Amino acid sequence: MIIEEKNLAKVILIGDRVLIKPKTPENRTKAGLYLPPTVQEKEKVQSGYVVKVGPGYPIPAVTDIDEAWKPKQEDVRYLPIQAKEGDLAVYLQDSGYEIEFNNEKFLILSHTFILMLIRDEDLFD
Repeated sequence: MIIEEKNLAKVILIGDRVLIKPKTPENRTKAGLYLPPTVQEKEKVQSGYVVKVGPGYPIPAVTDIDEAWKPKQEDVRYLPIQAKEGDLAVYLQDSGYEIEFNNEKFLILSHTFILMLIRDEDLFD
């Protein structure tokens, strides 16, 4: 899917979705041999940087049926997810949806398919 919008700030993710910029894979082995691109695509586990996150898992509103004097609140509340912008995420390759945004590839996937997060608090200091 190709998105024509130029401003990434206008992107809003829904629920527990995470927008990831895949890390460019190594195209050489430790011995120095070049790997064809198809080898990297077949890897089951990939990594990338978290660009945006959704609000989290929706929690149903609690209603007090027996207390009619209380104002009814229909506000949706969310249980936040662990991923934060800037984290390095290790995720399952075939679990997301690939999109192209400003000629760059991104991946939208559910937070449940992230296996591990690496957070460097000093990265932006």
